[in-house]
Amino acid sequence: MIRHTALASLFASALLLAACASAPAPPPQPVAATAGPARSGVYYEIFVRSWYDTDGDGIGDLNGVTARLDYLKSLGVSGIWLMPINPSPSYHGYDVTDYEAINPQYGTMADFERLLREAHQRGIKVIIDLVINHTSNQHPWFLAAQNPRDPHHDWYQWATPDTDLAQHSAAGDRAWQALPDGRHYLGIFSPGMPDLNYDNPAVRQAMVDVGQFWSRKGVDGFRLDAARHIYLDFRSQEGDPAVLAKNLAWWRQFMRGVRAVNPHAYVVGEVTESRWQQLAPWYGALSAVFDFPLATRMIDAARGERAGDLAEHLQQRYAGFAAAAGRPGSDAPFLSNHDQNRVMSQLDGDAAHMRTAAAMLLTLPGHPFVYYGEELGMRGVKPDPDLREPMRWERSARASGETRWKPSTSHDGADVSVQAELADPDSLLARYQTLIHWREQIPALRDGALTAFASGNAHVVGWQLADADSRALVLHNLSGQAQTVALGGDAQEFSTIARQAGTGATLDGRLLTLPPYTSAILQ
Repeated sequence: MIRHTALASLFASALLLAACASAPAPPPQPVAATAGPARSGVYYEIFVRSWYDTDGDGIGDLNGVTARLDYLKSLGVSGIWLMPINPSPSYHGYDVTDYEAINPQYGTMADFERLLREAHQRGIKVIIDLVINHTSNQHPWFLAAQNPRDPHHDWYQWATPDTDLAQHSAAGDRAWQALPDGRHYLGIFSPGMPDLNYDNPAVRQAMVDVGQFWSRKGVDGFRLDAARHIYLDFRSQEGDPAVLAKNLAWWRQFMRGVRAVNPHAYVVGEVTESRWQQLAPWYGALSAVFDFPLATRMIDAARGERAGDLAEHLQQRYAGFAAAAGRPGSDAPFLSNHDQNRVMSQLDGDAAHMRTAAAMLLTLPGHPFVYYGEELGMRGVKPDPDLREPMRWERSARASGETRWKPSTSHDGADVSVQAELADPDSLLARYQTLIHWREQIPALRDGALTAFASGNAHVVGWQLADADSRALVLHNLSGQAQTVALGGDAQEFSTIARQAGTGATLDGRLLTLPPYTSAILQ
């Protein structure tokens, strides 16, 4: 963990960066996309609106992301995912009006190019949200499409006299939305989000062009919003292999286009399935997809303090994903994101359970994702705006740089802030930092193939990780009581407690003792 003086120095440097953030950005320079192995492999999701405000309007901006890059570097993350940064009529940005521009509330293209340069100089990759299943109903394409004689008319999907207008969408609501003149168009998420017609080659080419545009800017990849809904429009299509095949074929086309510009592009899809077997085929098309079923399992294990079959389940899913992708460690695990109740709220504010959940997440191979403020223990429950509240940097919510676009509903208080937790070496923030830096120090945590470890203890979950250069045995005591584990079989080779989150773990011969809510890495 960072010592008290180092933490104070880090906070002071962060304040200095914030003070300088409003300075004009230097002229744009070519930005080269980064390649090579990740430092920790961890990505950090940022809602720019809630992150850090450098111009005093209460709304976070791209210069605010740049101003806090040293905080992210100290946390140890290898990359950031920016939620939508394109122009949009909504606060969230998931209805885009221009795919090759920056939301003016967030800044300028020059600001974004500066962010890329500064992030890459720190070894931090940048991926951006790509929302291309649908556009905004205010996008020039859709406005033009309302004229049946305009070429853009066929860029969207329109009801015919035989269409069942009461059809339920795959997203749960009505699929068909009405125009004032009585015509209907497909918009499976809302009237403000008309779906694009990917059977039209012009649409597919336009979206490959968008991916290449940002790749030439130096973006390191994309998070694909609603990836499975390009062709999955109606509830009746759930589980249809032909629909899955069309989705995967499109994303392979997109990946070919992006990697023609950046061969190392990391592209992770939002695929909201309930079983890992439904996720596996996507690993043959994309870099990874978000692991929603695993998030539920890990949170349930932390809350219930019982291992169940989690380790065996992990072994099965990692083997399945690796087989589909042709490489190990390709999963994208997470605990929660901008669409789900925050982890601390799911765990009813239990700090010990939160630390356990974080330890499980950050000792899994692949690219774990952390939602902004998760490392502070921020709370939040639906509706969606309350999941995306301002990041708290200082104890005072009125301090310079704090965003004020909405009032807090979680009422976390001053202790749930970067300033407060940097001053506490035993804070949740310090624990996240420790866990993330382990991944730099022990490559198997980041890149290893996973096999289950049978702990013989219902409250201890464990797995082995091995890559070409290192091996590690990961063990988590999920409970509030000390637990013991006998290291037999293959585990006998692990003779040293290399790292522990918490204190007091001991290894006496072949018997490991883990204090309450402690995690240990053996080598």
